[in-house]
Amino acid sequence: MKKRKTAGELSLQASRDTTKYDALEVGHALTDDIKDQLEICIRKHNTIFDENRYCVGFVIAGDPLIKNLMRRKFFAYLYLPSPRPNQSVFLYNKLSDKIEKRLWVLPNAATMACLSELQVVDPKFKTMKAWSDAFFDGKFWEFIRKQHDIDMLSEIEYLRANREELIKAGCKEIDSNFSEPFDFSKISIDKIVDTKTAAVE
Repeated sequence: MKKRKTAGELSLQASRDTTKYDALEVGHALTDDIKDQLEICIRKHNTIFDENRYCVGFVIAGDPLIKNLMRRKFFAYLYLPSPRPNQSVFLYNKLSDKIEKRLWVLPNAATMACLSELQVVDPKFKTMKAWSDAFFDGKFWEFIRKQHDIDMLSEIEYLRANREELIKAGCKEIDSNFSEPFDFSKISIDKIVDTKTAAVE
């Protein structure tokens, strides 16, 4: 059996690569299996969600330990998820088994800021500029609902509307006003290990 390279080894190999890549080709490579991954996410959530319509999407996130590693994280929500950079969200209909609408696609934060500051953009970026403008204006939900003619609740609205049911289902209500202070008496000098003398097996 051939040993696979770790993510760290692949990252190191990529950092040493001096090849110039076409950004469009890289973009296509990043999105090649998006449809398949969305379908996997949908199949998992069709058995969990009773509702006929829900949001499905993904975010592109960096790794906190490996500098040049990007991960795609797929998700499904019964509400409009909170918008964030590098996020794509779609509306799925269980009855027709189809993704009905592309609700929004937000680029990275720097691109969002640039698009929002520009007065005129290339026609292919016009919709993305409108989403970015709505994001920075604090009117994102209103814009999305009007644009797609939907009345789906946002994340915060959904949680408020279903608060009692969620608490009954076992979600604990946390009082954010009172935090438990750290007990410094639990620290004693004999519990501290000197790493210079620690033995490694």
